[in-house]
Amino acid sequence: MKMVVGVVSHETNTFSNVPTTVELFKLWEWERGQTILQKHRRVRDPLGGMIDRAEELGIEVIPSFAAFTYPNGTITAETYEAIKQELIEGIMEAGEVDAICLVLHGAGVVEGIDDLEGDLLHVVRQVVGYSVPLIATLDLHGNLSDKMVAEADALLGFHLYPHTDGYERGIEAVDLAYRMVRGECKPVMYLTRLPLMIPTSTTNLSPAKDINEACWKWEKEPGVIDCVFFHGFPYTDIPDVGVSIISVTDGDKQLAKRVADDVARLVWEKREEFSPQILTPAEGIQEALRTEGRPVVINETSDNPGGGSPGDGTHLLRAMLEAKLENACFGFINDPEVARLAHQAGVGATIDVKLGGKTDTLHGEPLSITAYVKSLTDGQFTISSPMGKGTRENYGKSARLQIGGVDVLICSVKSQVLDEQIFLLHGINVLNYKIVGLKSSQHFRAAYEPISARIIPVDSPGLSCLQLSLFQYKRIQRPIFPLDKDTEFVLKFEKCKK
Repeated sequence: MKMVVGVVSHETNTFSNVPTTVELFKLWEWERGQTILQKHRRVRDPLGGMIDRAEELGIEVIPSFAAFTYPNGTITAETYEAIKQELIEGIMEAGEVDAICLVLHGAGVVEGIDDLEGDLLHVVRQVVGYSVPLIATLDLHGNLSDKMVAEADALLGFHLYPHTDGYERGIEAVDLAYRMVRGECKPVMYLTRLPLMIPTSTTNLSPAKDINEACWKWEKEPGVIDCVFFHGFPYTDIPDVGVSIISVTDGDKQLAKRVADDVARLVWEKREEFSPQILTPAEGIQEALRTEGRPVVINETSDNPGGGSPGDGTHLLRAMLEAKLENACFGFINDPEVARLAHQAGVGATIDVKLGGKTDTLHGEPLSITAYVKSLTDGQFTISSPMGKGTRENYGKSARLQIGGVDVLICSVKSQVLDEQIFLLHGINVLNYKIVGLKSSQHFRAAYEPISARIIPVDSPGLSCLQLSLFQYKRIQRPIFPLDKDTEFVLKFEKCKK
């Protein structure tokens, strides 16, 4: 059996003023051929799961093309054309294959195309036809479309946020493709969309935890292959934005509808529970100081690079400095200019710089600081978090600056903080600090929950702000909850055939 694998993954924040280009993809991943296998084999991500499982089953794995970058603004038309060309050429060079497994996201937006994934799956179908099994894994923050469902044989989404189950979804995709090729199953899908947007919501806490448990209960029923609660990505201003449920069954469309609709009802019943408690950075700091034990992690949700924000916001760091904290650290500000100046000055130097706030003013004004350069690195390390364990990271020139009682990390490539490795790289053991400030919404929890005395999310203006009413939506379908409190949800009636 021959199977093609590939990756096209981007979570598009259409409110960002930074267009997503080929250059941004190449900062992270833009690969063809065997390098893809070498980079992902035994790495805990979806493609790693696909590769490891396929090789375990004796399937010949043919890598086509892999493109990934951190969330930014809308993908340029030229960039998408290049992506399509690379992927299709990679698939065509593979010749006749038995199945295709792709790692997609579900919230990709291109200039003139609201639904990257639906369009890309259609393009692949034009090349290979509809008899070749085509399965894709998706991030649970996908905004699902009817076109995606029509073009794929199965869409398998992450269940967990932090996304610690991507590897398992890759295994699941290969197992399903293997069964399809052997004629052992014929998956059908049903998509139920809700007029609902929710802010980022971790899945080890209610209400998301309760909904996942309902999905898993259905997956134990005969004939049900998969059931996924897609949170949607609310920072994308397109008509199909929002929460949805996809169910996959073995040839039974009526069962698939029953499963998806049942879970959708539960989501709607719990819609009010997704409203988060909002603390400002200053309030979060006071909560942290009142908390016994250490470290207390304060995560800046509103400037989460994993949601399309610039990573150079200053709201939380400014509050930490104004509070004159001692025994605190912050990771990290994306500021290549300051990182370069620190490297030029050298360890032991004192520098006067304008830190952060270089992309826009929404995330805070630049900080005028005097800092002592404590350490300098190349920004390279290997992720140890359960999410993406084994992935090699490169944040470019990086520095540890001491500003009063706060150790502040500066890097040259934007990223959210997934684990403690970026701190350790610069000589900081977070276990020794009372307060650890970082930029992330939820993914950091996979590494930090086991070692933290408490986690305190804080919110302020930003492109990944939890307060959805602050965004100027122009294209989404209205009414939609929570923007329109009187929104009604009515399941559509369909006469389904088995």
